[in-house]
Amino acid sequence: MFTGLIEEIGTVLKLEQFSSRPDAVITVKAETVSQDARPGDSIAVSGVCLTVVELLPDGSFTADVMPETIERSTLSGFVAGTQVNLERAMRADARLGGHIVQGHVDAVATLARRIPGTRWDDLYFTVDPALTRYIAEKGSISIDGTSLTVTEVTREGFGVSIIPTTSEATTIGALAPGDRVNIEVDVLAKYVERALSARVDGLLDEAQDHYQPKHLKAEGAIR
Repeated sequence: MFTGLIEEIGTVLKLEQFSSRPDAVITVKAETVSQDARPGDSIAVSGVCLTVVELLPDGSFTADVMPETIERSTLSGFVAGTQVNLERAMRADARLGGHIVQGHVDAVATLARRIPGTRWDDLYFTVDPALTRYIAEKGSISIDGTSLTVTEVTREGFGVSIIPTTSEATTIGALAPGDRVNIEVDVLAKYVERALSARVDGLLDEAQDHYQPKHLKAEGAIR
């Protein structure tokens, strides 16, 4: 579990993909998050929760990347030198300064436009319309692992505004129109939808059973 507050910008040293199998191994250079890391720890790499496999003497770490992650995120496009946002898993006794981020990427979005402001930038992203039902104005969203507040929602996408601190401390500051990012919507929205859907399905089943003709009920009981 993460908060969406980026601790540092790391650098991809290598992404090793195999011709004989669909997974990969990534090596990331990190000065801060690797200091107290141990094999088995979770680190969010641009919003993707990865498990540390090995810590190297130069302060980098390696992690396995599953096919599902490669298919659903921007990670497959990482090359040596790619800058990534890094965050260690949150501590139970720490402040939750951002929002609950699982590190489970829902989809990839594309930056459509960036409008510079006096002390902030307005960014608008396009995303699969099926995902916008989970996005709410003034709600939270994770963009490349960064917790941000949604400023607008349309059928095709959503907007956010970033302050200078966010621009300087994360890779979002360097984004240009056409760039792709990892998106994770607020997990609470997905659980609410799932609960309501299950409730509706249950009510429909009850209604169907209630109005089923008696002779059909009897036949069903005999069978």
